[in-house]
Amino acid sequence: MAKTKSVYICSECGYESPKWYGKCPSCENWNTMNEEIKETIKGVSTAKKRVSAYSKPVALSEISTKDEQRFDTGFNELNRVLGGGIVKGSLILLGGDPGIGKSTILMQICKNLNNLNILYVSGEESKRQLKLRADRLEVNNSSLTIMTETDVELVCEEIKQEKPDLVMIDSIQTMMIKELTSSAGSITQVRESTNLIMHTAKDYDTPVIVVGHVNKEGSIAGPKVLEHIVDTVLYFEGDKQMSCRILRAVKNRFGSTNEIGVFEMTDKGLAEVENPSQMMLSGRPKGVSGTCVTCSLEGTRPILTEIQGLAAQSSYGNPRRMCTGYDYNRLSMLLAVLEKRAGYYFNNMDAYVNIVGGLRIDEPAADLAICMALISSLKDTPVNELAVAFGEIGLAGEIRSVSQAQQRVNESVRLGFTKIILPIHNAKNIKCDNAEIIGVRNLRQAFEAISE
Repeated sequence: MAKTKSVYICSECGYESPKWYGKCPSCENWNTMNEEIKETIKGVSTAKKRVSAYSKPVALSEISTKDEQRFDTGFNELNRVLGGGIVKGSLILLGGDPGIGKSTILMQICKNLNNLNILYVSGEESKRQLKLRADRLEVNNSSLTIMTETDVELVCEEIKQEKPDLVMIDSIQTMMIKELTSSAGSITQVRESTNLIMHTAKDYDTPVIVVGHVNKEGSIAGPKVLEHIVDTVLYFEGDKQMSCRILRAVKNRFGSTNEIGVFEMTDKGLAEVENPSQMMLSGRPKGVSGTCVTCSLEGTRPILTEIQGLAAQSSYGNPRRMCTGYDYNRLSMLLAVLEKRAGYYFNNMDAYVNIVGGLRIDEPAADLAICMALISSLKDTPVNELAVAFGEIGLAGEIRSVSQAQQRVNESVRLGFTKIILPIHNAKNIKCDNAEIIGVRNLRQAFEAISE
């Protein structure tokens, strides 16, 4: 019988230690050391369970990419995020909150790829439950094979025997290797199971999509090395109580990590949103202070988003600062610039910022619109309904130029906006006959222009 011992493994970097540390000696993160049961005998390493022979070195000039093929998922939004489709032999990790639509989009991909042999492995649902979902989503793929199994070695053996065109595993936290004594979902099981699946995908040139659950912090549950093993990491974002879903790539070896896909959850599954700007602006209030529209870039796609700001008299000694979909520290910096450089005082006001639609904006081009929304709420003066503002705010109160200004202007004009407020350095190079282009140097000029 195999002997076992307790070890402590860091969930961030995978560092192993025989004793517990408050701070990991390797990555220096706090409270990441978790206890696991590990066998002391040799021979349980998944490296010995490789299903292929030794791979001999090959000269780079001898490797051909002429037959490179990507599978079209049937979703243009998903293809954009993946960089053009699913690459053969790739390992894709799909994460997101419970109920966000991970299993739904996998089943819809099976519906679209009805000309491929697909193996769907589920460790959470029975075959009958999968059949009920397939009927609801009208999936009639005769080449789709269902397998309800949690033993990852049996799954890899099935891939070896049947050689499907595409494999889906839902989810990696339910997969396990029986030789390892730790329970399913533990750090060791998740890491070793993913490692074995990765080797199988590469050996047989079979693309695999793996679903990963997220923890309470919003990151994928399991060790951080899990994201290093896979080729692509996708996140489903958005409030599951709302219909809008954002699919974002945080790692992609075969494409850009700046692209996003926008979906809407319906009773028939996920539907693509070809015009996300129009969806984000639906229901926008008119004649109300504290709202401004900006144009942000997600990869190569410009998206018009409504930004709401609220300044309210504080009832406490320390005013509150809250934001949704925007960086809190940058909001604090913008409030300081508004007071020091522009003369708009929020020192006794609670300040709130909300990015409508569940979108998160990280680029500094949204600074100007956020400031306009806050000033509008402070002065209780509505912003022009047909105006769009974008620009980066510097610590001196200046409005600095942003990238792809012409593309932002074109998207704004396409949706019917007739006044564009932007940095004066960008305005010099803009060509537009259907909207008024106003270049501004500072915050006071911007608010005077946008409130007219």
